[in-house]
Amino acid sequence: MMWKFRSASDSGGHPHLVSLNGNKGRQTWKFDPTAGTPEQRANVEQLRADFTANRHKQHHSADELLRLQCANKIANKKYSPRTDPLREGEVPTAQRVEEHLKGAISFYECLQQDDGHFPGDYGGPMFLMPGLVIALYTCEVLEQVLEPEARKEMVRYLHNHQNPDGGFGLHIEGESTMFGTGLSYVTMRLLGEGPDQQQTVAARNWIHSRGGATYITSWGKFWLAVLGVYSWDGQNPLPPEMWLLPFSKWSGIGMMHPGRYWCHCRMVYLAMSYIYGSRGTCKETPLTAAIRQELYPMPYSSINWDAARNQIAKEDLYYPHPIIQDILWWTLYKAEALLLGSSLRKAALNEVRTGTLCWFTGPNS
Repeated sequence: MMWKFRSASDSGGHPHLVSLNGNKGRQTWKFDPTAGTPEQRANVEQLRADFTANRHKQHHSADELLRLQCANKIANKKYSPRTDPLREGEVPTAQRVEEHLKGAISFYECLQQDDGHFPGDYGGPMFLMPGLVIALYTCEVLEQVLEPEARKEMVRYLHNHQNPDGGFGLHIEGESTMFGTGLSYVTMRLLGEGPDQQQTVAARNWIHSRGGATYITSWGKFWLAVLGVYSWDGQNPLPPEMWLLPFSKWSGIGMMHPGRYWCHCRMVYLAMSYIYGSRGTCKETPLTAAIRQELYPMPYSSINWDAARNQIAKEDLYYPHPIIQDILWWTLYKAEALLLGSSLRKAALNEVRTGTLCWFTGPNS
């Protein structure tokens, strides 16, 4: 079977893993080179081949590998209703309907884990894994955290979800976007794919044909800047000073405090503003230097980063900036030269610093 599913695992008593419920609901996969019979391994390879061959029609995995590991339980489920089809015009009896309902319930009982949860693939977004890979590479722990077989499966995932035009979507069923393609290209390169492989060439051609990675969306600009393959000067400001605003509603301006944002916006802005404000950037390596040149159809040194702030590919543009927003960005952009390194910036960074962000200064800090 090679990859074994584990439910409620504590990852061998990992010291950084903390749970208040005994890790219930936690699902992980562990590579085991000795697992499975030859027939089971052959079945896994056939499932993989079938998915790849049909990947542009059926984008979801359907949890085939998980179902395979539950095969014995499914084969011996409590209720196995008859499978012969109804004759044309035949109305199913109440007894037959009940049998099939019990069969369906019995099937899902076979998938339920001992800790009570039902595992499943969290598939869809194409911009989550790139952030993880970029963060691990930036913190110099990519190979420490991701074993070779895990990196291999990540590459397989990206290959399987690359669109026929060479690009990648915002999600696995989406049309190609600069956001999806730029981040997926970088992820393939960080995971060991060469610049001249079929998939990377196709993705790079898609990027270049639309003007280069300066046309990626704001989150894409951020992640590329973190990796050091895009200039922070090409990013519309994410000032951490916003966290110094009074929180109280009575002040009026307190309504603008980021702590009042929707939870997802609040937590994303918290981390991004810290990294932007401190210019948290990966140490340059031969690989990042190469990626920096590959992402743009022009020399990196010739890019107008001020203009790049508001560049976006047509495939990614859902709604254009209103002029008031561009004026606000321009004002903050010009103010950044005064804020960077100032006492106010230091106070703001201290306000938003969290344990996870300390990895930029060292995993033991």
